[in-house]
Amino acid sequence: MFILPDLPYRPDALSPVISAETLRFHHGKHHRSYVETLNTLLDDAGVDPDSLEDLVRDAADDPMRTKLFNNAAQAWNHGFFWEAMTAEHAAPERDLTHAIDATFGDMAGLKAALVKAGAEHFGSGWAWLLAEGDQLRVITTHDAGTPLTLGSAVPLTVCDLWEHAYYLDHQNDRKGFLAAWFDRLANWDLAGRQFDAARGRGPAWAYPAPEDRAGTVKRAGR
Repeated sequence: MFILPDLPYRPDALSPVISAETLRFHHGKHHRSYVETLNTLLDDAGVDPDSLEDLVRDAADDPMRTKLFNNAAQAWNHGFFWEAMTAEHAAPERDLTHAIDATFGDMAGLKAALVKAGAEHFGSGWAWLLAEGDQLRVITTHDAGTPLTLGSAVPLTVCDLWEHAYYLDHQNDRKGFLAAWFDRLANWDLAGRQFDAARGRGPAWAYPAPEDRAGTVKRAGR
């Protein structure tokens, strides 16, 4: 059974960009609902996966498991989103900075690309910075779309484009939310570790391993 991971900061730590009210609603209701629905679907199907990443990839291309994919992918996307933010904002490490400069010109260029992509995205979804090896790109995905289905692509950071992520604090100003999020909340320490993983220098971030009914964390192959 998959868990709802705790936030890595206090609910008020990301204010004023994301208020405590928004964060409690987003994490405690939206993310929780995806996890609970996912666990119900798995229980009904008698499926006991070893990792959420494998489950998302396995369900992605199966039209008979669309509901399972949507809830699994949204659980994963949200788990990564919480980690992709920090109240202790700092600049990217050197290797990632060089890659950003090579692709976007500088951090301002990356900000412009991500904000533009996210602001122009139609409907709900996610704005991602991805790495494939040392190559970077910005993409958006619709609804529950996730880079887990994009082969070797490794997400470095992500911003949630669903209205419930920003509407209480920014109303319909998605562009303003994205700009403030980039300037104040993006976790470049996580992005640096993910960039290392994309180049084969350590593991990528993974959603917490599922627990069996006795509360024991499962291991691969069990």
